[in-house]
Amino acid sequence: MPSPAALPVDSATTAQPSGWWAVCLCAGWCGTCRDYRVLFDTLAQAHPDVRFEWVDIEDESELAGDLDVETFPTLLIADGRKAHFLGPLLPQAAVLDRLLATLRSGAPSGAATDPMAQEVFDRVRADRAVAGA
Repeated sequence: MPSPAALPVDSATTAQPSGWWAVCLCAGWCGTCRDYRVLFDTLAQAHPDVRFEWVDIEDESELAGDLDVETFPTLLIADGRKAHFLGPLLPQAAVLDRLLATLRSGAPSGAATDPMAQEVFDRVRADRAVAGA
């Protein structure tokens, strides 16, 4: 049975650029990622207004592009148009929950968005829009 993070969304939701995304960049061989997947899926259920996507950077290397993921899990958070965060995150549900709340509140983070983060988000969004159509 597919996890909630991997379930298809209806095309109306996919077609809209708005809406927050939480994209986990992991690898199938990573034990921490396998353990984190359960927490990530639980958060997907707790935040139905956020699109949760799981990207295995080896199976879907074209989505990661030139991004060199060194620490797992690495999370990408975007508002549907703009990437706001890309980086490693402690594999704890509460940490991702707080990060989402902070970014969604519109509080200034003081950090400039990495162009690589935007490129990765654009590829994931385009790929998942095609997959969900």
